[in-house]
Amino acid sequence: MSANQTGGTRAIVALERAGVPFRLCSYRVDYEAVADYGRAVAEALGVEPARLFKTLVAFADDQPLMGLIPANVRLSVKSMARVVGVRRVRLASPQEARRLTGYVPGGISPFGQRRRMPVLVDETALDHRSIWVSAGKRGLQIEMHPAELVKLLEARTAFISTK
Repeated sequence: MSANQTGGTRAIVALERAGVPFRLCSYRVDYEAVADYGRAVAEALGVEPARLFKTLVAFADDQPLMGLIPANVRLSVKSMARVVGVRRVRLASPQEARRLTGYVPGGISPFGQRRRMPVLVDETALDHRSIWVSAGKRGLQIEMHPAELVKLLEARTAFISTK
């Protein structure tokens, strides 16, 4: 599917340029009306929440980084801090995340971001044949092989989530 046919988000363009195989799927969820957007998206797509990865922006000390975790868990800032070797990690505010990525919360893709930053992907991604991540706008997801995602993002994998 061409980026021009889908609205051509920066994420889609980045994947097409990299020649990485992926599949796009649209969905409808009212971001403002649900308490757990990730789970609602997984349900709308008919995908297990463990295969739908949310893209979160955080700060390790003062340096931004990105964490990708399944929709059915929470980010463990303690685990993330331990993995990157800092004392403290905090989640970015929605405004900080938007400024750093160029995407609105609920549509933050790990691809085509405004600013490149280190990426940690929860180790559980590798348990799946394919995973889903945002395509760069609410209502559109990318399905792809997790090893391709890790390779393209030059990401590290680690256990960074908690129930």
